[in-house]
Amino acid sequence: MPSFDIVSKTDLSEVTNALAAMTREIQQRFDFKGSQCSIERKEETLTVLADDDMKLRQMHELLKVHLTRRNVDARALEYKTPEKASGNTLRQVITVRQGIEQPIAKKITAAIKDSKMKVQAAIQGDAVRVTGKKRDDLQEAIAMIKGLELDLPLQFENFRD
Repeated sequence: MPSFDIVSKTDLSEVTNALAAMTREIQQRFDFKGSQCSIERKEETLTVLADDDMKLRQMHELLKVHLTRRNVDARALEYKTPEKASGNTLRQVITVRQGIEQPIAKKITAAIKDSKMKVQAAIQGDAVRVTGKKRDDLQEAIAMIKGLELDLPLQFENFRD
């Protein structure tokens, strides 16, 4: 029976490369001279340290630009609220989302069931498996899922006949 998996994966090595390029740019930019702005990664969390709110917003823009250059979708980032750190600086934790969370997976399966297509969707851990009798039905399901407004980058893999 033909099937495919809907997953959400982020290449962490590309995130590391984007952060390295971003750090080089911060060190060379005139508006960041003398500031204590930095970004570091531990596993799937990024910690941004900025002098003030304006520099924090600039660092967000830099992060989006450098991730896009490395073909990493910026929607994979989940921003926590900024908090005060030592020396009048701001610290913000950003998590890189891996996998599809349960509410989004339920939303995808509900959309597939509501569309009355001849496919079945099942949640399997942090992925959703879609099965059907024909390849065309599966390709139609992929097109429908791409049309959904989800704030998570999705990949379609394991397409089998």
